[in-house]
Amino acid sequence: MVMENIEDPRNIAAVMRTCDSVGVQDLYIVNYGVPHRTKWKYKSARSAAKWLTLHQLTSVDECISLLKKAQFKIYTTQLSNNSKSLYELDFTHNTALVFGNEQDGISEAMAQHADGNFIIPQMGMIQSLNISVACAVSLYEAYRQKTIAGHYLQPSLPGERLEILKSAWMNDDDL
Repeated sequence: MVMENIEDPRNIAAVMRTCDSVGVQDLYIVNYGVPHRTKWKYKSARSAAKWLTLHQLTSVDECISLLKKAQFKIYTTQLSNNSKSLYELDFTHNTALVFGNEQDGISEAMAQHADGNFIIPQMGMIQSLNISVACAVSLYEAYRQKTIAGHYLQPSLPGERLEILKSAWMNDDDL
């Protein structure tokens, strides 16, 4: 999950909760136009942030480099003629979903690096959802596909990383 220049920290807090609920470990927060946060004042974010690995980045290039290194297919949420339906994406492979700023959407720089665009099919006139709702719908479609494929039957993190996370969680004073 990638959040680009999200202004309202409550949206990020809600996304954190959803990421944790479906087992997404890494959340990439790309901020080059809005302030960085090291502490999450919202109770919902504090409880989820301690279970997630947050990657706070200051450039699109830095984010793309990390995602490509981890062999992610990158899909942006952008209304365009070549956008696929969310339900056409294959989440059984490494997939990164990019959600952009509440007003302006994703940047042109991010769009240039995407493997494709997707939309969440809608019947109403507005054709947009709150970013945290759009993320939740998308993550639960990924969860559905991964469940059917049996991905949750075994840990998906490499053993060494899993042990590092467990150690960090066990030593967290907030637990």
